Amino acid sequence: MNALFRPFAEKMRKSGLAPIVIESFRRYYSMLVQGEPGLISKADIDPVTEGEIADFEKLTEFASAGRAAAQKAVCIKLNGGLGTSMGLSIPKALIKVKNGLSFLDIIVRQIFSCRQKLGFKLPVTFMNSFSTETHTLQALSRYKELPAADVPLSFLQHKFPKVLQDGLGPAIWPADPDLEWNPPGHGDIYLALVTSGMLKTLLDKGILYAFISNSDNLGAIIDDAILGYFAENDLPFLMEVTDRTEADSKGGHLARLKDGRLTLREVAQCPEEELDEFQNIKLYRYFNTNTIWVNLVALKELLEAHHNVINLPVIINPKTVDPRDDSSPAVYQLETAVGAAISTFEGAMAVRVPRARFVPVKKCNDLLLLWSDCFVLTDDAHVIKNPRRKGAMPLIKLDSRYYKKIDQLKARFPYGAPSLVDCVTLEVKGDVVFGKGVAIKGNVVITNNSDRPFTIADGSVIENDVILA
Repeated sequence: MNALFRPFAEKMRKSGLAPIVIESFRRYYSMLVQGEPGLISKADIDPVTEGEIADFEKLTEFASAGRAAAQKAVCIKLNGGLGTSMGLSIPKALIKVKNGLSFLDIIVRQIFSCRQKLGFKLPVTFMNSFSTETHTLQALSRYKELPAADVPLSFLQHKFPKVLQDGLGPAIWPADPDLEWNPPGHGDIYLALVTSGMLKTLLDKGILYAFISNSDNLGAIIDDAILGYFAENDLPFLMEVTDRTEADSKGGHLARLKDGRLTLREVAQCPEEELDEFQNIKLYRYFNTNTIWVNLVALKELLEAHHNVINLPVIINPKTVDPRDDSSPAVYQLETAVGAAISTFEGAMAVRVPRARFVPVKKCNDLLLLWSDCFVLTDDAHVIKNPRRKGAMPLIKLDSRYYKKIDQLKARFPYGAPSLVDCVTLEVKGDVVFGKGVAIKGNVVITNNSDRPFTIADGSVIENDVILA
């Protein structure tokens, strides 16, 4: 193990990473080398049933307490992703998603709206990666009123070396040495808050409550009632969860360990023979939205008790060293998840929230849905379901050969998304280009088996149909 790790340690030292970061990577790397799966079997947990956790709809009585507690709150946006799985080489948060506005533009408007409602300058900060820091701060520089209360507008998460799948050595990519590194997942926030000095800065200014969410989830906005419930009950950690749907069946779910603590189980932690049960959305009912609330005093105490390191389950993410080049060497990225800390805080809780607080964009399918008329942007910058939309959001399946990357998506939807407000399901197989003013209604399957693009004519209305080109 020591011989295998030596070149990683040297590489990280030369890059100026602190010893505590190197030791953190060593732990996760040793788990990879030793083949420790970190599995959580059904024998280790119990499902969380209705009534065991708080329900957003029953928290209205805490709203006034939340408005008072907001004076001691900060909004932290997790903004380390480049969206490489969507073919991006710029921060994902810079994608234009609604009304010509990017994720960042809408987040800023949400913060300004929240400040107007609260009557004071709620601070916000972004946890960026080495890949997103420069572009993000450049984009935010247009908003001169955004920085608040002497809280820095950003802090950096760390970086980990990518690991070659062949031989488990450090990845070397002279064409672009930056691609030899990856952000270590949003679970790095706890260590990054310490090493950046941000945790001390916040506590020194009397800030006790951190609202933490992904920058690509525009449904995650500070809520008075949830903050009030969190503060009044003096909770150390609160995770927002929502009802699982079939679309979430492979996502991380909430469970309870045998010692009574809540835990987050990801699909990678499930034994293979239990995968069918893992995906049972009626048994494991609650899905992690990756939106959490943390008491910063409790976090400081937990970190101090563990030498500033919170040991989280490792996520081994297979990629290529150049995410835009499938022929480049295969690597592992070692990452952790912010929500996995729920099992480390004594007394941590979860709250069931409506789906409206969870509007993520992880794939081009999600982006197309957000582009569409299924969502509208309100005057106070909330992204909400179109009142004309009945029922759950449509299920969109796009052929990954032609729609996986954002450039591919834009080329095949040159006029933006078709109308999907009356769509139930849309499945596209093959190379299909959508004309202007197209509407999809009901259940629609469009298949093009030829090697040439098939174009849906301008103004087409397709309802409950199967189209074979």
